[in-house]
Amino acid sequence: MSGAADRAADRAACGPAERFIDAAVGLLERVREEETGSISAAGTLIADAFTGGGRIFAFGAGHSSLPAQDVVYRAGGLAVLNLLPVPGAVGVDVMPATLGSALERVEGLASAVLETSPARAGDVLVVISLSGRNALPVEMASRARELGLKVIGVTSVAYASATSPRNPSGTFLKDHCDIVVDSKIAVGDAELTMEGAGAPFAPASTVVTGAIMQAVVASAVGTLAARGVTPPLLRSGNVDGGHEWNARVMAEHADRIFHLR
Repeated sequence: MSGAADRAADRAACGPAERFIDAAVGLLERVREEETGSISAAGTLIADAFTGGGRIFAFGAGHSSLPAQDVVYRAGGLAVLNLLPVPGAVGVDVMPATLGSALERVEGLASAVLETSPARAGDVLVVISLSGRNALPVEMASRARELGLKVIGVTSVAYASATSPRNPSGTFLKDHCDIVVDSKIAVGDAELTMEGAGAPFAPASTVVTGAIMQAVVASAVGTLAARGVTPPLLRSGNVDGGHEWNARVMAEHADRIFHLR
């Protein structure tokens, strides 16, 4: 057999764990090949906001909140990244867990959150939503732009052609963003099938979207450093001097860090 055939045979013989890792790696490779330009543009937008005195926020509902949370108050990350939370919609910490899903379809909730938040014109908001079809992320992006914010959307563009919008505007998240980064996740967010499993399984959206968010932050850091601007980076609190470093950085930028209040 050829080398390609050998590799295909090896993959076919792999168990579910190996197959999932292969699928995730394949998605990450697609993002690297097809979305680097958008990721770099998103990093530049964040760098521009920082140097211009703006603030940076990230939002996601349900499991889409995990990549947003991952870049906030994070060692190796920018101290000035803030989570824009919607009570009850951030994760599975509400009971019943289905309440969070229901809140994603509530009209007016995103506007109420934005209008009472510290966000203002000139700031940047990253909106993460895998499907990009529900009222909460769509309204969050559209209302943010009305208020003068720049919006970066991280979503699976495939949903726009394979599902119907579930919000009054009849649009998707991608329609309300200054920059869109496509996560390449297939509709349904399950990478594997197996006889006897009964349904597709092994979602990869958190792995891929988390990598996208870290890549956007890395791009912003690189842009700031290339401009001669010291990025406000945090260090691990588990290394000597980390707490002292972080206290200094957060004190210098306290006016743009809202999770300290």
